[in-house]
Amino acid sequence: MTMLRIIGKSDVERLLTMDRCIEEMAAAMKASTKGEVLIPARQITPLQSGAGFFAMMPSASQECGAFGAKAISLFPNNPAQGVPAIQGFICLFEDKTGAPLAIINGASVTAIRTAAASGLATKLLARENVETHTIIGTGVQAVVHAQAICAARPGIMKTLIWGRNAENAKKAAEEIAGKVNCEVTVASDLELAARSDVISMVTAAKSPILHGKWLREGAHVNLVGPHKATEREADTETILRARVYVDLLESARREAGEILIPIEEGVFSLEDIVGEIGAVVARTAPGRQSASDITLYKSVGVASQDLYAAAALLRLAEEANAGAVVSL
Repeated sequence: MTMLRIIGKSDVERLLTMDRCIEEMAAAMKASTKGEVLIPARQITPLQSGAGFFAMMPSASQECGAFGAKAISLFPNNPAQGVPAIQGFICLFEDKTGAPLAIINGASVTAIRTAAASGLATKLLARENVETHTIIGTGVQAVVHAQAICAARPGIMKTLIWGRNAENAKKAAEEIAGKVNCEVTVASDLELAARSDVISMVTAAKSPILHGKWLREGAHVNLVGPHKATEREADTETILRARVYVDLLESARREAGEILIPIEEGVFSLEDIVGEIGAVVARTAPGRQSASDITLYKSVGVASQDLYAAAALLRLAEEANAGAVVSL
């Protein structure tokens, strides 16, 4: 008889701590860079109604002892109706026999692992003595990024949040304040806010909001928002001023508008990318070279991140006897 563990949102958020998830992202990205994880191209199907998309992201890893896929729907207009934009689940299978192991809430894992990947990049690339963090955007990722960056750099003393909608920024700041051990402030001037030590872009922007001329020397930037070749939330100057890192080069070639648009403009090339973040973990690519460097991590998301986070979560749930176990 096959036993399947079902792990819901509350257990994901309780068990998968940010510190633990950052560790898992380091392992996932190192293995991905070394070619030790199978990561087929994600499949994204636009729905006939035009209201959203269905996405399937498979991956497999002998190191994890598991394979599986994240199956989610993405309906961009849902938040205006009080419904999450991303809904779905991750299904895990055992590597040796193919037996199904778990079904895990997909949106909560996605939220935590996306921020944890930025936390990993910040831990590897930001200056040791950073004190300020600006979050541009007010959605779910704003809250978890505040947690991730503070976990990566506990010396952060102030988190600023900026959004087009001041009321949404205020609500996000109030939620963040209860989750981090630093001052949290709503920023009214985007240009001033962008002069922080660390900047995390978590918007749905299709054209640049962040301008490279605003960045201070020594800053670190996480670009998380769009993952389409034709969209970007930071301008060309941001890319040209920075030492650029990506999660996976293959994914960046397809989806990283911040990189692909400057390439089309003839001012940047894939060879100008310093390396994958997993190569920095493995010490086969250099990180920050000086205190004045501007470093930048472009995230488009990788299925191995979901797999490693989900496999770790399953182990934690088994230890805690969490979730519901059903027989198939």
